[in-house]
Order: sequence, then structure tokens, then C-alpha cells
Amino acid sequence: MGVVATQSLKNLISTYLGFLIGAINTLFLYTEFLSDVYYGMVGYMLSLAYVIMPLMAFGVHNTLIKFYTSFKTRVSLNSFLTLMLFLPLLIIFPVVLITQLCYYNIGEFLSTENPIIKNYLWHTLIIAIALAYFEVFFAWAKVQMQTVFGNFMKEVFHRVGTMILLFTLYFDVINLGQFMIGLVVVYSLRMLVMMFYAFSVKFPVIVFRGIVNIRSILNYSGLIIIAASIATILLDIDKVMLGYYIPIQEIAYYNVAIFIAAVIAVPQRAMHQILMPLSAKYLNENDFDALDDLYKKSALNLFIIAGFIFLLIVLNIKELYFLIPEEFNGGLFVVLIISAAKLYDAILGSNNAILFNSDYYRMVLFFGVILVAIMIFLNILLIPLFGINGAAMATFLAIFMYNTLKLFFVYKKFKILPFTKNSLKIGVLVFILVGLFYFWDFPYHPIINIGLKSILISMVYAIVVYKLKFSEDVSSLMDKIINRK
Repeated sequence: MGVVATQSLKNLISTYLGFLIGAINTLFLYTEFLSDVYYGMVGYMLSLAYVIMPLMAFGVHNTLIKFYTSFKTRVSLNSFLTLMLFLPLLIIFPVVLITQLCYYNIGEFLSTENPIIKNYLWHTLIIAIALAYFEVFFAWAKVQMQTVFGNFMKEVFHRVGTMILLFTLYFDVINLGQFMIGLVVVYSLRMLVMMFYAFSVKFPVIVFRGIVNIRSILNYSGLIIIAASIATILLDIDKVMLGYYIPIQEIAYYNVAIFIAAVIAVPQRAMHQILMPLSAKYLNENDFDALDDLYKKSALNLFIIAGFIFLLIVLNIKELYFLIPEEFNGGLFVVLIISAAKLYDAILGSNNAILFNSDYYRMVLFFGVILVAIMIFLNILLIPLFGINGAAMATFLAIFMYNTLKLFFVYKKFKILPFTKNSLKIGVLVFILVGLFYFWDFPYHPIINIGLKSILISMVYAIVVYKLKFSEDVSSLMDKIINRK
């Protein structure tokens, strides 16, 4: 796992840097510099943009990765890449036209509970287009096995831009309207920077020639829109539906809780950037032994890292909520249940990469559509009853069912599982530490408590993982760190 380990480590650093900046924005700057209503509006706007992003991209960011290694001549490859650049426009142009013609009706539908929403439809659409083409250009770099710069742009750039906007808003350099426009500019600029980098890695040669397997490519692109939409909907539809049912300021409380829990997904996001092209390569070459090895190692390493982060979050969450405004405290249950869902995501390793790049993606889409329907039903049922806690329960149940189905399906078709004996040992270790430390705190200031408790948990966890040698990769990394000292 040389290339996986090297680029994953660099991606992990940039992803955590992004989350650190995002944490400052989410927990402190947004809560202090924006009203709850506008903070909720920002969360709603970005969530809606992410929900419609896969449609805007026409599935190209996945299609490019799946089919890239199947082209063996320069002309056929350039024809394929040309198609990938222009295909999203087939969706973007009609959507823009429909939005222009039906702006009032769309705005009225979305703003039933919160009238402020209809003022920012164009902001949302432009951000969605910028997100879509960013993913296309990132995939362009991924197939060249270059993921580090793209991951930095994906995780850090827009958060730094948002932080700058928040400070300029606080010091009255800009007003609220300009702040919202500034968010659009930040995401658009991120897309352009990624484009220049991707083209510097491999400059496009525009060739309009026939492509032999064009039918398969278009079928995959069309269907992968649904697949990518499902994954995005499972993450963001709850916030969109909250905006329909409850006051928009409660989305701000939910957004903080979701962000805290999302830190668990950072290692998976970092490793996923290189797992996608590698899984596609092994599948195209029918190298199932390498695929199985990648599956197990990625799942084991992610379980160790994500399990550690899960412990730090769950065992410190009560103290953390003492540091932010009191009205946000209602998100404690959301953090706990979504953290469990994120941990389940992580322990599946390269499961998603295998499914999206295999010939069985159609069946996964079928499962996904059913589960999205279930999730929407659960949100409709639970949000009016339990508010943001209901949305969290709906998300957890949907993710649990979706991941279980994907796990079973990969085993059925490829006869491989991500789990080993060490996976069970890690699960037992996490369970024991939660039982030991959740109800116990130092009698000091929350910051001191978090620091002392985190050090203690880290020492216990690291010693057990290292001494029992749960993972060769993790043990090797820890050996290097110890030997350097």
C-alpha cells in the first residue's frame, strides 16, 4: 500500500487542516458573527447545492475514473476526455433555463416555512455547478494518481475563504448580502484553480471522434447520477427537509452537531481519493487478489483511525458543548447517533470504490433508490415529532441499512469481506473505552478536561493498538515515529 499510504497520509493532513479551520468557522465564527437565521440559511444553501451537484456533474467524476484505464490509444483517450469535459453541460444548460423560467414557483415551494430561502436560489445553483465541475477536474487529476493538491483544494481552500469572509463581515467591510455572494465567489474560484491544476497535470486535447463504448459510458454516467445523488442525499437531505418543516435557525444547531460528527469521516475521505482509481484499476485488470487485499487493509486501517477519533468525540462531547452558545446544546444526541453512523461508514474501507467501479453498480442504485425513499419517509415522520433529533434518527437508520446492503452485496458478488479478527478486537477496544470514560470527567474547566481526557484516552488506545499489533501499516508508522525520537 505504498502509494495508498503516502498519498493518504498527505491527504489526511490536509483534510484535518481543513476540518480544523472548519471547526473554528462552525463552532465559533458562524455562531458569533452570523445570526441563527443566516447561519441556518448558509447550511441550507450549501446542503441543497451538494444534493443537486451530482445531477450537474452528470456522473462524469465517477465515469472518468471507471473508464480511464480502459482506453489504450491516444486518440481514443483524448476523445473520451473531451466527452467528459462537455457532458455536464447537457444538464447544466436546461437546469439553468428551467430555474430562470420557474424561479418564482421553485422559490415559493422551498420557502413554505422560511421565506428567506427564495432569495438565494441562484446562489445555490451557481455553487452546485462549481461543485460539479470541481469534482470533474479533481477526477481528471485522480486518474493520473495525483490526489494531494486536489484534496487540499477540496478540504482547505473554501474553508479559508469562508473564514476570511466571516472576519470581513464582523469588521463591517462587507454586509450580509455581500457575504452570501462571497461564498459563491469562493466556490467558483476553487473550481477554477482546480481546473488549472488538472490541466497542468494533463493538458486536454480536444478531439471529437467516435468512442467505441460510448453507449456503456453514457449508460454508466446516467445511472451514476442516481448513485452519487443517493450518497449525497443520505448526507444532506435531512438539512434540506429541516428547512421545510422547522424554523431555519434550528438548522444551525443541527449543522454544528453534524460537523462535529463528520470529523470521524476525515480519514475515509482522505483515503478514498486514492482508493477510487486503484479499485478501478484492479477491477479493469481482474486482479481480485489485490482488490481483496486493498479492501481488508483499507477497512482495518480506517477502523483504527476512525475508532480513535470516535472515542475523542463521544467521550469529550459533553465538555465541548459547554464552550459554545447554550442554544446549540440540543444537538448532543445528534452528535452521538451520527458519529456511530460515520464509524460504520469508515469500517467498510474501499466498499464504495469497489461498487461504483464494478459492473454491479446498477443493483446498488436499486438499493439506494429504495433507501432514499425510506429516508425521506422517515424524515417526514420523525422531524415533526422530534425536530433535529428525528432527522438524525432518520439519517442513522438509512445509512445503517444502506451500508449493510452494500457490505452483503460485495460479499455475494466478489466473495470478499473487509473484516478480519483484528477488526473484532478494535471494536471490543472501542466499546470498552466508551464504557470506561463516557460518564467520568475531571473536575476542571472544560478545555482542561478535554485536554487531560484526550491525552489519557490517546495513551491507552495507542499502547493497546501498538502492543497487540492490530495493523502492520499502523504499527510500522508508529515504529518510525518512535525511532525518530
